[in-house]
Amino acid sequence: MKKLVFHTTNNLASTILRIILGIVIMIHGVGKLNADGYKAFIYFFTEYLHLPILLGWLTITIETLGSILLIIGPATRINASMFFFLFVGIIAFVHWEIGFQINWWGQLEAGQEGYEYHILVLAICSTLVILGGGRFSIDQMIMNNNEQS
Repeated sequence: MKKLVFHTTNNLASTILRIILGIVIMIHGVGKLNADGYKAFIYFFTEYLHLPILLGWLTITIETLGSILLIIGPATRINASMFFFLFVGIIAFVHWEIGFQINWWGQLEAGQEGYEYHILVLAICSTLVILGGGRFSIDQMIMNNNEQS
């Protein structure tokens, strides 16, 4: 089980994907932690999407704490899986009806974006689930220590 969760290679591509994805998503999560961002997000989540507030809190937690964990790389496969399912939910509940393309020319109201960006996140998460955290991850340190023991 330990090998399934923590196994990785000395892969620089995984490192780049893991860190960049973590930073980008963390910015989204941190924006929801200030009072105005939190109120707006929870209102949107509960009143517009009609989803339980618990799922809103879980979303904020994954976007902030999950991003930090993704950046440093413990259990990368588990963290990437959480992001994958989060983004499947984001596509299904928010962006699916809008369509594929982002609102490039401002034809729609603010916040009305397609899911093309989200598909990229799903691809990155899938890659991290397959390859692991790569170089400079806690996963790599755990596996190296395990092999030396």
